Amino acid sequence: MTAYEIILGILLIIASIVMIIVIILQEGNQQGVGVVSGGADTFFSKNKARSYDAFLARATKWFAVGFVVIVLALNIFAFFAPKADATAEEDTSISATADEVAADTAAETAAE
Repeated sequence: MTAYEIILGILLIIASIVMIIVIILQEGNQQGVGVVSGGADTFFSKNKARSYDAFLARATKWFAVGFVVIVLALNIFAFFAPKADATAEEDTSISATADEVAADTAAETAAE
């Protein structure tokens, strides 16, 4: 793993946790709908709730966009990243072993 993948992975975890918290803090749309609605609500308390809810809605949108961008960046790194030398050596040793087994099998068949 490269340093970019580690950093993006940590950012992805942080963004997902913050997005979950922001979504949980939002109020439902059905609150206050009923026969006995909050008659004691003042104009200022209603606007305060709206600005708080608007802030949470904007924060949710921004964290969701950030989450998608981070996921796309991680996928691009995973898809286009060059393979490590250790992986190439392992693949070569596996194919060499397969060639040796095939040669041994051919030699045994010829001996019979």
